[in-house]
Amino acid sequence: MREAPHFEFLGSPAVVSSPPMRALYAMVQRVAVSSATVLVTGESGSGKELVARALHHYSMRCSKPWIDVSCAALPEHLIESELFGYEKGAFSGAQGSKPGLFELAHLGTLFLDEVGELEPRMQVKLLRVLDGAPYYRLGGTRKISVDVRIVTATNRDLRREVAEGNFRADLFHRLSQLELKVPPLRERRDEIGVLARFFLSQHERPVELSEPALSALQAYHWPGNLRELRNVVTRAAILAPGDVIQAEDLDIPRATVYEMPNRSGLALTEPTRHPESAYRESASSGSPFRDGGTAESATALDEMEKRMILDAMRKTEGHHQKAAEMLGISRRTLSRKLKVYETAVEQLA
Repeated sequence: MREAPHFEFLGSPAVVSSPPMRALYAMVQRVAVSSATVLVTGESGSGKELVARALHHYSMRCSKPWIDVSCAALPEHLIESELFGYEKGAFSGAQGSKPGLFELAHLGTLFLDEVGELEPRMQVKLLRVLDGAPYYRLGGTRKISVDVRIVTATNRDLRREVAEGNFRADLFHRLSQLELKVPPLRERRDEIGVLARFFLSQHERPVELSEPALSALQAYHWPGNLRELRNVVTRAAILAPGDVIQAEDLDIPRATVYEMPNRSGLALTEPTRHPESAYRESASSGSPFRDGGTAESATALDEMEKRMILDAMRKTEGHHQKAAEMLGISRRTLSRKLKVYETAVEQLA
């Protein structure tokens, strides 16, 4: 088997083997030489940050600073001081001056991950800087000008956020001068085996994948994308009793798949449809089955829905927002469903 191309972008390894990803990274190299702002979109865990790092790697600014920050990871009251810096005494606890991330990224690239999480006031401030306006540090009296290439990423549909009034249209147009969409792992199935073996190669104990295990990995829909694949493979490598991972060693939910034979006659799992699509249908209709469905089918689908939700909560360690994104539903819908399950348990008690 010919080894897939391996790259390293700012210390992060990348495997590019499927046609969609080869096309994407070819586009990255073309886009990188420009100074335009780039919006990288895609599902959580699909590899957006690697694309952003590749943009800097191939750019004319590659020898200059690379600064990255997650807008979702910073508390709301700290985002402004982190981005623009502050002077001594600007607020309680500011015992000295500190340059902001824009200054640190001068002549280089600033990557704003999860840019869709920015609250409206920060959206206005960011837009002014992107338009070239000098700015003040918090508590400062001297304006600062920077030359920074901006790359942003989000797993949200910013066009929908704009339509719903949650994101400024002018900022969206400024950020999306060029847009690169990272395909989800389920659209890169021929890359799954290569990625799985790459993750295994980073494990201390030498472990291989059996053909049934590989087929099971390729058949699964991977709502968590690369992160989920890496976790499943790593867990199997640690817990598998032998040096070859079997299909039964993989912690892959079976609620969303059906059995089908492969060429060797062994049973493999294949998704009937993406669980998030099935969930959206049931959530939008208010009923988990279509007209003409029986009570038995409703009960079965209700149970499937419950297992999907609880499995997502387990995988995200109870994080409601991450679980909702994995399922492709809103956090409000997730909270409502969890409340229903909690009430049902109380009634049985």
